[in-house]
Amino acid sequence: MTSPQTPSTAAQLRELFKQMVNVATEDRADRFREVALVIWREPFARRTWSEFSFVAIGGPLAAVGAAFVACTLWAGILLTITFFGLAIVALSVRGARGIGGWHRQLAHNLLGEDIAEPEPFVARPGFLGWLQSSLRDRTGWRSMAYIALKLPLAILAIVAGFAFWWDAFFCLAFPVLGGRGNNVPAFGAPNLLFGNGFFSGGQFSGGQFGFLHEVAIFLVGILLFFAAPWAVRGVVYLDRRVMRVMLAPDALSVRVRSLEEARAQTVDTSAATLRRIERDLHDGTQAQLVALAMRLGMAKEKLDDSEHLDLDQVRQLVGDAHQGAKEAIVDLRDLARGIHPPALDIGLHGALSTLAARCMVPTELTATLAERPTPAIEAIAYFCVAELLANVAQHAQASRASVACTENSGWLRIVVRDDGQGGAQLSRLGSSSSGLAGLTDRVHAVDGRLAIESPPRGPTVVTVDLPLHA
Repeated sequence: MTSPQTPSTAAQLRELFKQMVNVATEDRADRFREVALVIWREPFARRTWSEFSFVAIGGPLAAVGAAFVACTLWAGILLTITFFGLAIVALSVRGARGIGGWHRQLAHNLLGEDIAEPEPFVARPGFLGWLQSSLRDRTGWRSMAYIALKLPLAILAIVAGFAFWWDAFFCLAFPVLGGRGNNVPAFGAPNLLFGNGFFSGGQFSGGQFGFLHEVAIFLVGILLFFAAPWAVRGVVYLDRRVMRVMLAPDALSVRVRSLEEARAQTVDTSAATLRRIERDLHDGTQAQLVALAMRLGMAKEKLDDSEHLDLDQVRQLVGDAHQGAKEAIVDLRDLARGIHPPALDIGLHGALSTLAARCMVPTELTATLAERPTPAIEAIAYFCVAELLANVAQHAQASRASVACTENSGWLRIVVRDDGQGGAQLSRLGSSSSGLAGLTDRVHAVDGRLAIESPPRGPTVVTVDLPLHA
């Protein structure tokens, strides 16, 4: 016996299937419209013409650079038996460094490609010093290798990139400028794609077929016009990759530069800390101790004058001196805490628990440490969490926060999260030793990393990675 619920259930399934099909169809249609809109806008986009300009200017520059390097290097090799040949090779290396700088600047101006500048050339004293420094210039040799690779890339850009724009223009203008019996001056990839006979109008001239051939060439021009930006972009992408490898500083130079910057930041931070401690001692604690000595001196004078002894006044002076001594002790304790937090004496876990308990925003702490970091790393981790929780309490307008501290493969990871309004970002305004910028300097000083994810309306997630030993 058939259940009365069966027709209704089958109808519901059919309706659900129709809805799924309609949703999938609408998604495909929306996606198709997006792709079509991108294809339609791309030939008129600023990026397209910037890349075209990069190809148009970079090609001749590559030819000139390759000719210079080839001529000077070949002449230097032929004359290596003489001292003059080594000088020509050194000149070739120095010239290659300059040409690499031109390519780097061209990519920055037209493509927005920010490639880090290599270390400046520093020559040793004298001609022999200059010669030795030039021949050992790693940046110059890497630039020479880029010039060698740039030439085939430039040829590829002309054949597979520039040719699309060239052929598109002449195909679109063929009915007006060419007509029956003439050939389209096509070359490069489009010519290989459609064949040389397709762009030859002579063999199809006369009759209705000649007119259809002109229409076909015009339609091909439209196709090439919308395909040209993508052909140029593909070649420029290859050039970008090569530039990032050959024209950017090598890993050793980047490492040395980062260490020098970290050392400079550490020295500056240490100097600023010493100045702050000196200022706090001079303006705060020293002034309180001077006032304490003066009150005690006045009380001593009152006690020495037994004929006019006023015990109430002496008691008041001693009481003020006692209060000043306690305030000076508090200031000294706060100052010492800024140098090395006493909470770290019981370990990083206990110190972070103290910070989480003192935070005005309810904070949850999760810490799993199998190995204790070195004191320097513990101090940096402590100050990072303290500053981040202070930012949460003052600026985030958050209702909850969390701190996670884990250790894995020789690294300490700290993640501070809040559900606030977001929008946190690094700022170099003000003191460089405070705020998120100051934390970044502290972390980079020990080869650590600090990452911020703070979209508008939150949440904010700050991740700090520190080595366990430094």
